Amino acid sequence: MKLNTLAWRNLWRHKRRTLITASSIAFGVLLAVTFTGAGDYFYTRMIDAGAKMGMGHITIAAPDYNRAPSSKKFLGDVQQLQTALLENPQVVSVVARIQSQAMFASAAKSVGGTFIAINPAHETSQNNLFIQSLIEGDMLEDISGKGIVIGADLARKLKVSLGKKLVYTTTDAQGEIVSAIARVKGIFRTGISEVDGGLALLPLSSAQKVLGYQADEVSFIAVNLKDQRSSHLLRDSLQAQATFSEAEVLNWQQTQPDLAGMIAVDKSSNHISQLLIALLISAGILNTMLMSVLERVREFGVMMALGMSPRNLFGLVMLESFWLAVIGLIIGVIITIPWYWFMTETGLDLSGAYGNDFSFGGVLIDPVFKIRLFKESIIAILIGLFSLALLSGAYPAWRAGRIPPVESLKAL
Repeated sequence: MKLNTLAWRNLWRHKRRTLITASSIAFGVLLAVTFTGAGDYFYTRMIDAGAKMGMGHITIAAPDYNRAPSSKKFLGDVQQLQTALLENPQVVSVVARIQSQAMFASAAKSVGGTFIAINPAHETSQNNLFIQSLIEGDMLEDISGKGIVIGADLARKLKVSLGKKLVYTTTDAQGEIVSAIARVKGIFRTGISEVDGGLALLPLSSAQKVLGYQADEVSFIAVNLKDQRSSHLLRDSLQAQATFSEAEVLNWQQTQPDLAGMIAVDKSSNHISQLLIALLISAGILNTMLMSVLERVREFGVMMALGMSPRNLFGLVMLESFWLAVIGLIIGVIITIPWYWFMTETGLDLSGAYGNDFSFGGVLIDPVFKIRLFKESIIAILIGLFSLALLSGAYPAWRAGRIPPVESLKAL
């Protein structure tokens, strides 16, 4: 009889034990999909949301601008750089922006903050989070108008409403203090107090005139990608091109270090949780296979006395581990598919516990808990659990091959 057939039959001698162990593997599949899928979904959503708040997945800026932002540091030949970036198939949008510190003042109060100057024609809800966060008024429409869109908390501090005027003061390209008047056109609320209380949006051309920039000069170019995971490779690729030799090319980890650090910490916690689950599963498989080996000491002795080699005996037990892993993974896939579909399409609404303004690392997060798996995550889960099952069966298999035939025949 072939070892493969014999191993399959041996598994079903104790059906209950086999099914319980296979179920533990299946439960491991469910937990691994949930933990990994939650990470893949939330990390992607946070990174994309952070990119839409200003700097993009990739940022093309003047040298040293990211370390020490200043109106004196600006990027030229923007049109040429944008054209080169849009030729890349990974790029979804390319928008030129100006960002600078400013003092906003009304008749009631003065508040320090930051403004981002945008070209309304190029801004959409896909690359600008503030468009979908608008709660009053309208977004900017005229690239050279006098409108301004401000955060709800900033409007409250300044005691201004739609249609009211305010003055913003900043430093221009020569380091001189300059001021301009703007009229409140819209008010947004992201749910992040630091943003809502100190950020404003201005028309690009108006800001260029105030700062003394030419029409083709901005602080940086924000590049949004189809998949944030390609940001590192694309950054390296752009840095190697002569077109961007006089610019600084950064990915989102460099422009948003706080978010990158918090995601790294959260990933570590996620990996530790999955490691503990893996240890529990492997302990269950090890216990099952070891009990099976110890119960068949006499049987193994007879088989070795009849000519079976220790190597074949080792292979027999490993085949049992193999089939146990296959059964567990099949059951795991069957019970996980409905759960994955529900969590992908509907998810769990946690707004009752966290509210609708839950943020992480300075980025607004959707309170609906969903999961999403990348292809490499699926492969990693299946290979990881399968390998774990085989490794857990290696020691019992080694024990089976080490049993002395004469001693085992004396066992009752």
